[in-house]
Amino acid sequence: MHLPREEHGQGLMEYGLILILVAIIVVFILGMYGSQVANFFSRVTSQIP
Repeated sequence: MHLPREEHGQGLMEYGLILILVAIIVVFILGMYGSQVANFFSRVTSQIP
């Protein structure tokens, strides 16, 4: 059974849009809290012997 041409790849496009939205949110959060996250990981790695 073949899908009509308009619906072919529609699911892939929706996943792509969701992925782009998640990437934008991650970039926004890292922009706001990036230095705090970097300081946290710096403290954690400095305590590892």
